[in-house]
Amino acid sequence: MALHQASGRWRLGLLLALITAACWASLPIALKITLEQLDALTLTWFRFLVATIVMLGWLSWRGGLSAFKGLDGRRWWHLSAAALLLIGNYVFYLLGVQYTTPANAQLLIQLAPLLMALGGIFVFREIYQWGQWCGLATIACGLLLFFSDQFKGTPLGTQAYLIGSGSVIFAAVVWAGYALIQKQLLMRLSSQMILFFIYAVATLALLPFSHPQKILALDGTHAWALAYCAINTLIAYGAFAEALVHWQASRVSAILAVTPLLCLACVAIVHSISPTTIASEHVTTLGYIGAILVVIGSSMSSLLGQRKAE
Repeated sequence: MALHQASGRWRLGLLLALITAACWASLPIALKITLEQLDALTLTWFRFLVATIVMLGWLSWRGGLSAFKGLDGRRWWHLSAAALLLIGNYVFYLLGVQYTTPANAQLLIQLAPLLMALGGIFVFREIYQWGQWCGLATIACGLLLFFSDQFKGTPLGTQAYLIGSGSVIFAAVVWAGYALIQKQLLMRLSSQMILFFIYAVATLALLPFSHPQKILALDGTHAWALAYCAINTLIAYGAFAEALVHWQASRVSAILAVTPLLCLACVAIVHSISPTTIASEHVTTLGYIGAILVVIGSSMSSLLGQRKAE
């Protein structure tokens, strides 16, 4: 079976991966705020609904919908599987955010790009140099140190914490599967077409479980937070899908590893502006050491061996 190959425009892929990381770093803050007045399934449904409407308008204008006509059964199955996995990622990540802080959720979800990196290496046969393997190991060590710091003093035995952590970990696993399936689908469909199908299926699937009337009852702050969540979906997944077109999955995943650090910065900024909106994160020296290791490992994995890749 033929496998998708990146275009080689790695600078564009790097920029798109950084945009994705910035969007995902700020997203849990907006989600945490919105969940104060809206349930997880309705929030997720609304994000998919807005994305579906925007993508439908875009593809109709560009005449891109006709490409679906020539798909064979295997690709329709791949599309359906990708949609199911992304729905699972959205819902279970939100459930996790309800019971953990934004930074903790982002730390746990970093299992997703690490799993995607392994998938890129073993499924798509992407070549990793020894320095990049060292970078991947450095990322893992940094995350473990950060986990240890953040979990210190957390009531690990509480049912709420266990549910939240388990939900985020499951969201990471299914996201990695979605990302690898999407990369393979890029051989036949554009990233916009893939995302439109996923958004449309998710909107229909979640409608029976959502409560649209609750959206009309949101106050100003929570309505703006919900709007940002919806816009974030379009920008983040659009940039991520295009990054996979131009750069290898393992390289993209390494850049996404810095998302928890960006999330900490976002939390600090929002807390300094409005302390009652979001609680501050507590990070000790051990946590900052882990954060630095993540940045170093990310740089090693994404940049070392790039000259050979070109």
